[in-house]
Amino acid sequence: MDDKHGKRHGLLSVLNPLEVFKHHPRTQSSEAELANADASKKSRRGKDIKFTTTRSVEAVVFLVCFFLFFGVLAWKMTLPNMLNTFMQTAYKLLLDTVFYIMAICVLMGAISKLFTEFGVVRLLENILRPLMRPLYNLPGVAALGAVMTFLSDNPAIISLAKDNNFARYFKKYQLVSLTNFGTAFGMGLVVIAFMTGKGYGYGALVGLLGAVVGSVVSTRLMQRLTLRAYPEMDSPVTEEDGTEQNISFKSEGPVFQRFLNAMLDGGKSGVGIGIAIIPGVLCISTVVMMLTFGPRGDEGQYLGEAYEGVPVITWLANKINFIFHWLFGFESGALVSFPITALGAVGAAIGLVPSFIAEGLIDNNAIAVFTAMGMCWSGYLSTHTAMLDSLGYRKLIGKAIGAHTIGGLCAGIAAHWIWVLLALIF
Repeated sequence: MDDKHGKRHGLLSVLNPLEVFKHHPRTQSSEAELANADASKKSRRGKDIKFTTTRSVEAVVFLVCFFLFFGVLAWKMTLPNMLNTFMQTAYKLLLDTVFYIMAICVLMGAISKLFTEFGVVRLLENILRPLMRPLYNLPGVAALGAVMTFLSDNPAIISLAKDNNFARYFKKYQLVSLTNFGTAFGMGLVVIAFMTGKGYGYGALVGLLGAVVGSVVSTRLMQRLTLRAYPEMDSPVTEEDGTEQNISFKSEGPVFQRFLNAMLDGGKSGVGIGIAIIPGVLCISTVVMMLTFGPRGDEGQYLGEAYEGVPVITWLANKINFIFHWLFGFESGALVSFPITALGAVGAAIGLVPSFIAEGLIDNNAIAVFTAMGMCWSGYLSTHTAMLDSLGYRKLIGKAIGAHTIGGLCAGIAAHWIWVLLALIF
């Protein structure tokens, strides 16, 4: 009995985890694993604390800036007037500007789709093709990208760049420069139609020439910066076979059906563009206007009406307006608000034009500069990152933005001096 009891006790001691751990101390490897686990937990805890601290600091800084900005406006305008102006300006922009721009987008969208459907885009491509190599150091097929972005918006160039039938004509450094090349013509048809509708068609056409100058500077500079940093990108994008004829935009069916479908589909895409510009116009333009124009009362008092504000931008620009006057021909520092806004959204920028016209600040020279810089920049700060990321060249974002900043400035300067030259001749 004692022998059986001893065997049972030994078996239980082996099966019992407590007894096992009691009689079998931890090995060095198990202790090391536990130590690593503790260190990992502490590291994760440290990262979590660091992230939380960073977000808290960010929140505090944001709140300080937020309340400082609106606090100064409320102090100058009084809180009721500031709130009324803020909402009235957004409301007026929505009714008087956004819907007008949307109508233009719908009409121009329909026209651009008809041009695409019935071969006008191909015809323009063939006409512009000989200019691509000498001006932009790009293959002739790049003209198709310029026409497509001119008729629609910046992202149109990306859909082409991802097509092997299109990309096979390019070297890698040339392909990434398409972000600068295509952006320089984004929403060009809408901008020119808008300026012409306001009675400044001649200025808009001169602005188109200025945008071409800016696009050459931006594209060439981007190529130069890319090759200097990454010489290995001087190689073909792909060796795959393809043909340009496969880049087709033609749909099937009777001519009338194609006409109707193209017009309706183009108009629908125009609605999309019109809706897309609403946040930029209402948010960006409202704030810019409140920093551009002053009180509207006869005795300089605030009335809480639309388009009032504290003219900080105007005051700062007037201090150095001799520079802007020589470069762009601006008679008022307030006009600087247009190119500043065009950095983020060209739709928001052209939303400023009616107010400038009402204030008597606009002439054809200013429209030429506005058109050139509006087309060339066309909100590139908000699109270049996504465009290059989609192409897989995120490392070149800084170079693309730097090159395009210089290109936009050159576009505005060129538009001004071309207008001065034409004014002297005619």
